Amino acid sequence: MVQFTALKRLTSAGASATLPTSDVGARSVSRRRRVANSFGNIRLTILCGVVTILVLRGTIGLNNLPSINNPSLNQNQKLVEETNRVIAEIRYDDDNNNSDDNNHFEYSQNSSYSLGPKIANWDSTRKIWLHENPRFPSHVNGKPRVLLVTGSPPSPCDNSIGDHYLLKSIKNKIDYCRIHNIEIVYNMAYFDQQLSGYWSKLPLIRKLMISHPEIEWIWWMDSDAMFTDMVFEIPLSKYDGKNLIIHGYPELLNSKSWVALNTGSFLLRNCQWSLNLLDSWAPMGPKGTIRDKVGKILSENLKDRPDFEADDQSALIYLLISRNNKWIDKVFVENSYYLHGYWAGLVDRYEEMIQKYHSGFGDERWPFVTHFVGCKPCGRYGDYPVEKCLKSMERAFNFADNQVLKLYGFKHRGLSSPNVKRIRNETFRPLEFVSDLDIRHSAFRGSL
Repeated sequence: MVQFTALKRLTSAGASATLPTSDVGARSVSRRRRVANSFGNIRLTILCGVVTILVLRGTIGLNNLPSINNPSLNQNQKLVEETNRVIAEIRYDDDNNNSDDNNHFEYSQNSSYSLGPKIANWDSTRKIWLHENPRFPSHVNGKPRVLLVTGSPPSPCDNSIGDHYLLKSIKNKIDYCRIHNIEIVYNMAYFDQQLSGYWSKLPLIRKLMISHPEIEWIWWMDSDAMFTDMVFEIPLSKYDGKNLIIHGYPELLNSKSWVALNTGSFLLRNCQWSLNLLDSWAPMGPKGTIRDKVGKILSENLKDRPDFEADDQSALIYLLISRNNKWIDKVFVENSYYLHGYWAGLVDRYEEMIQKYHSGFGDERWPFVTHFVGCKPCGRYGDYPVEKCLKSMERAFNFADNQVLKLYGFKHRGLSSPNVKRIRNETFRPLEFVSDLDIRHSAFRGSL
């Protein structure tokens, strides 16, 4: 306060030393200052107006300025702004949480990683539990219980259309599971921040195994994969003595190709062998230094693999071929039907399939699963144009959805149209359509 007073006095003294001594001179200087201040204010006002116009033009366009007399436009604009604000806050919180977790879960180069406490006697423990809980059998009507597991990131997609197709994808999976009495889990949380991205399935699968001992098979399916043969059922009796069912090609596995298997859709038996596999598989995936170093090892040992960070698919292939005697005997590499069907060679042939064949084959005649590898409809980057991917996903969804809608007397107007049309009149003997057209009946007859 003393300094401020001294500064004020010094300024006053300096000013009085330079001001004119006559009253006329003082009034002249004061008038000039008022005029200069007025011009300065006018210039500042004009500048602010120009900046405001430029900002509005850059954001909503001059032709789209909301009208004061049109409250609906103002309301829509406020809704868009509020939506963008909420999404931004969600992403901001998620980034902050990930940042904190990264600092908390930082691993040094020499540290070991595990999915959790070691479990060594799961088979016997699970057997005792099943015996003590007869209300939760591992087999129902002679069939092993299956749990389909899928999911998506906890944050909104980078584009709203991506969320729309995630919705269509889960609707497709729910339909299939309802028809075939399969339980389903849709996950939107990272159970382990170190295993993010395509690695996030491993801690989730392990947690579901030990939390649901009544489940015999855990079936993982990527969010960008859809069922396109709603009648076909996996012949689980074919895999007695096997613990991992995965689509692939044995000859490519023998040649150490990095695309020999596809982890977008696979089944893992709930047993000690599977827990051991997950324990050996997961340490190659912690993000950061470990994932980068393992990625280089995978590229050096797998044929034609590009140089990028470790992914779960390449890591599994490397694990199977590097320790062949330990794992491969319990693995069934399946390609007699499309547990994973590459979309680019299928979606343009749907009309041909409809004309020549029918559902229930599950192979190239009528693919069981169509997998949109490389599309990434929820992300910013993909290996294929977004428009091509979305159009193809629409065709795949409608191709499968027609098989469900048939029971209700409807079908899509075209494989590229979300709209439906009525295809029959049910006023005469309606129950015969249930017997003839219900997919559940077809699936049951096929299992006899």
